[in-house]
Amino acid sequence: MGRSGVSPTPSAPVAVALSAGADSTALLLSAHRLWPGRVLALHVNHGMQAAAIGFERQAAELARTLGVPIRVEHLQVRVGPGQSPEDVARGARYQALATMARRAGACAVLLGHQSDDQAETLMLALGRGAGLPGLAAMAPGFERHGMHFGRPFLALEGSALRHWLREQAVPFVEDPSNQDLRLARNRIRHVLMPAWERCFPAFRDTLARTARHVAQAQVLMDELACIDLKHTGVPPSIAGLQSLSRERQANALRSWIKSEAGRGPSTAQLETLLNLLDRCRTRGHQIHLKVADGWVERAGETLRWTPPV
Repeated sequence: MGRSGVSPTPSAPVAVALSAGADSTALLLSAHRLWPGRVLALHVNHGMQAAAIGFERQAAELARTLGVPIRVEHLQVRVGPGQSPEDVARGARYQALATMARRAGACAVLLGHQSDDQAETLMLALGRGAGLPGLAAMAPGFERHGMHFGRPFLALEGSALRHWLREQAVPFVEDPSNQDLRLARNRIRHVLMPAWERCFPAFRDTLARTARHVAQAQVLMDELACIDLKHTGVPPSIAGLQSLSRERQANALRSWIKSEAGRGPSTAQLETLLNLLDRCRTRGHQIHLKVADGWVERAGETLRWTPPV
């Protein structure tokens, strides 16, 4: 599990996010064998489908069979206008996992994402025209809500994990929503990935390598943004931004807005802001643009981001 970046201290528990599906079941079993007596299972019940209660029961039964303590959190996910139910549920899940792990004194939360998930994530990002952060797909390890998360199975295929569980006679559940072709990720899984496998049998490894290259490029972009924001100041001065190339302006603005708003601007918002910035050559020229959930405005010689009221 070294690629996840998890090196647990001799006493701290290691938490495993357990959905009761094949990947997380294999992860819990592996972690339990690697760190006996140190593992804690965390289950989040979103209540978003009828099968959720069955997942919870299976998770509890597996934990009982292994002698692993389990904590369960029930969520009521509220989806606002224009929001993706999957994205909202995912965000709430990470928050719940971090909170449960922190209360248990765990040093990290392990996630069961594997190479199929990584390939699907990259294909989904390509279909959406994502930038470097999206094309970098899933990192082996990351920090969120004050907790370290690790993905030790990213180099393993889902079919291999299922085969191993069947050899061990360990049961797992199949999420019925995974067959719903109305969801883009499921169309990628059932239609696009089999075609890729016929054309490029090693596509999982090559796509994972591409994601790593993109992640490295994103690190360089982040470092360049830090250099440029030192030059422009924070909040950035208009003259300082105008002294940069348009590409470096975009990179610096994206980094600044993400630090202020918690997420970056859309492509359309950023292009509009760059055009306004280019025309901002007199003291009387104003900027007032909706970006992320707030507004970017001119404040004298600098820009200012104002959060939503």
